[in-house]
Amino acid sequence: MNVRTQFSVSACLLMLTAISNAEVKVSTERRTSGPAFQFNAVPAPANNDAATKARFTIVESEGDSNGGELAALHDGRLPTAADQPSENFFFQAGSEGGRLLLDLRSVITVKQVNTYSWHTSTRAPQVYQLFASDGVAAGFTASPKRGTDPESCGWKRIANVDTRPKEGDGAGQHGVMVSDPDAGILGKFRYLLFDIARTEARDAFGNTFYSEIDVIDSDGPAPTSATSTNREPVLKSFTASEGKYRFTIDATEAPDLMEWADAKLRPVVQEWYPKLVAMLPSDGFEATTNVTLRFRNDMGGTPASAGGGRINMNSGWFRKELTREAIGSVVHEMVHVVQSYGRARRTNPQATRTPGWLVEGIPDYIRWFLYEPETKGAEITQRNLARAKYDASYRGEGASLRARPTGATSPGSAR
Repeated sequence: MNVRTQFSVSACLLMLTAISNAEVKVSTERRTSGPAFQFNAVPAPANNDAATKARFTIVESEGDSNGGELAALHDGRLPTAADQPSENFFFQAGSEGGRLLLDLRSVITVKQVNTYSWHTSTRAPQVYQLFASDGVAAGFTASPKRGTDPESCGWKRIANVDTRPKEGDGAGQHGVMVSDPDAGILGKFRYLLFDIARTEARDAFGNTFYSEIDVIDSDGPAPTSATSTNREPVLKSFTASEGKYRFTIDATEAPDLMEWADAKLRPVVQEWYPKLVAMLPSDGFEATTNVTLRFRNDMGGTPASAGGGRINMNSGWFRKELTREAIGSVVHEMVHVVQSYGRARRTNPQATRTPGWLVEGIPDYIRWFLYEPETKGAEITQRNLARAKYDASYRGEGASLRARPTGATSPGSAR
């Protein structure tokens, strides 16, 4: 079933009192079945729009550790199912939403702003106010916190968006297009500010799963659909600790690696992730319970990386290292997922930033001396003695941690 709501011009004018003679139209559409993100009134998500290369930052609040990073909003990659936290960005559970800033890096002629979301319940609808600026107005503030009206510091209100239905939870895919059909453009802007609200306050889970944000440049290339490049998903889900921890292996970009990942990687993840959580405790902290391990073809020379509840694995590198360093690298990245050192600075802005050598040293200590000590991958020898320093990061710091007296280091206390 498709549900399409288009605000009338008169209604938009009432909402957009800050823009004289504006005829901004907010077109919304909801799908509960059919092809993913294929709407009638709203364009399909694009993979070459101006937001692709924009800089996204959080002005207010913080992202949920179970969700994807801000990159999920403009990477041209879409969820393949209704409840994929790591493929969406959403604000922290229990928060009242937050503010997002998009820096388009230069003033462009903005034709449309389109937003997309998908969930099985109340985290599907979108509720936000959209502001824009060229950044040159007197008194312009690039990152106004809540409590500061953006219109008082160089911003223009473009639209109010609320796709919640009058009845029901609004589950499904939601598409929103903000445009001015008569003028053909919204204006010339460099910055966009989204003041995002939660959809409900009955529980802690009212923050929308935003899948993609598109900004269409009137002078840019014709948008190409992100949906047309989506492959049939190749996914494997499993749990650990009697269902407490949930994992998904995404081999959509490297289907040939799924057999190895299921046979060799999955058992290690099931055994070691709960161990890592137990090794690195902090008062009041709980490690994420949802982790996605995704093979990627766009990581250049980086073997693996981690952010939030996602571990990225370089497909080409893994193919060469299946019998050598592949699994160990995932153990290293799982430690990063558990670490969450940023928590200290969120609760205390004056907290000392955790040094990089410690952040990388602890995962390598666990990897080389607890998970695979037989490989002697971080042993101190005459050949590498000069590099074996406490602040050498990676293997050097891992070896240094091993050499310290028991109890000299409390890895979890650094959060």
